[in-house]
Amino acid sequence: MGLFKRTQPQKNVPDPTPNGGKAIGALKPVATPPASKPIKTPPSHKTEQTRSATKIEDGAGTFPPSYFVIKDKVQQELIENYNQRPDTLNSQEGRQVIEPFFNKAIAEAGLVLSRTERNQLFEMIVAEILGFGPIQPLLDDDSVTEIMVNGPNRVYAERGGKLVRVNIKFQDNNHVQRIIERILAPLGRRVDESSPMVDARLPDGSRVNAVIPPLAIDGPSITIRKFSKAPLTVEDLIRFGSFTEEFAQFIEAAVISRLNIIVSGGTGSGKTTLLNVLSSFIPSDDRIITIEDSAELQLRQEHVVRLETRPPNIEGRGEVSIRDLVINSLRMRPDRLVIGECRGGEALDMLQAMNTGHDGSMSTAHSNSPRDTLTRLETMVLMAGMELPLRAIRQQIASAVDIIVHVERMRDGSRRVVYCTEVVGMEGETIVTQDIFHFVEEGFQDGRIIGSLRPTGIRPKVLERMKEDQVSLPSGLFTAGAYR
Repeated sequence: MGLFKRTQPQKNVPDPTPNGGKAIGALKPVATPPASKPIKTPPSHKTEQTRSATKIEDGAGTFPPSYFVIKDKVQQELIENYNQRPDTLNSQEGRQVIEPFFNKAIAEAGLVLSRTERNQLFEMIVAEILGFGPIQPLLDDDSVTEIMVNGPNRVYAERGGKLVRVNIKFQDNNHVQRIIERILAPLGRRVDESSPMVDARLPDGSRVNAVIPPLAIDGPSITIRKFSKAPLTVEDLIRFGSFTEEFAQFIEAAVISRLNIIVSGGTGSGKTTLLNVLSSFIPSDDRIITIEDSAELQLRQEHVVRLETRPPNIEGRGEVSIRDLVINSLRMRPDRLVIGECRGGEALDMLQAMNTGHDGSMSTAHSNSPRDTLTRLETMVLMAGMELPLRAIRQQIASAVDIIVHVERMRDGSRRVVYCTEVVGMEGETIVTQDIFHFVEEGFQDGRIIGSLRPTGIRPKVLERMKEDQVSLPSGLFTAGAYR
């Protein structure tokens, strides 16, 4: 059969490792108009308080506290004179509504501004009212993959795998708290002293974690993991050097043959991105059920049911966990289960599903190596509270899991597949594995790791199963040294 039939690569998809994965020494301020002079206030409007007050800086320039006076006035005018919440408008509508109130506030304040200064101030106020305040320019920058707010005065961003501090600040802790509440409001979630931690997602699917005082000692903390507006494809990851076309051929055949696959790796290594790419190989006529804490997967098939966990309400009731959803999903006649991440007792239910006719299932797990992934699965099964003998747990794992794909964020900031390991079976008390592909590093040049994912020379045992499913692969695909 014709394997590895892929659509044309998508255009304008951001490369998560710009410049071919080269390290970037410093993160430049986000794309904004050129820096301008501080807003000039006529002498009659200057007060001692204005002169001595602390200025706020962000990617759009430096403005005195009069900015906050204007922003608050614009927001108040909108509340009093507009019958719709401005944050429910789209960007274009919102800008048209805000502009007359902004012009009025500027005139009443008597500020003398250049066109550039006026545009900068308007953009900041629009971001504050319609978007997510000072971090909105980072959210709009496709080259930024992660945003971290450590209190009001320290904001970091990741670009090209490198994390640096950016010239963006909030007004105070309450300002950060308001942005957190704006993120949570459409989702019906809350964060307060009784529940000071929360996971959520932005409208574009980006994952958000927020922690507030008293847990966050130095002020409210926000961590945002951004996702591409257009899902990355297998062609994109081959082009970025995440893996080779030969590996892509094998893993596509593995998905078509309904092998059970675990994607493992550390935090921020690209597990979810890879899981999304692997799920694209699932035939369109299969019924797929996805289960996640925060919905991140972007499956393109038509027959997909997306399930998401629910936190407890203010009385501590109504929580729906991943384990609850896994158990319920088995009553929904799934052909494939795709679990965003296994963290606890749901691993037992997932393994049982894999062993009872739900082949072709996938999930991710945090670990440092394929062997460590097996140990983590053992630990998570024990967290289910079932007093099972260790040998029985290992037999469940060995019979359920077929392939472990391990990804790693490397020291040059690139994210690559470093192992593709087959779970062969049991020998005594030990789970036996064999590496099918492994990453071979050849050197380091111009801030980039030189190397590639290569076959070890071992022919996987799952080829027999693929043959039964009439899925064929090139004979030389697993020959060590056959390609570089």
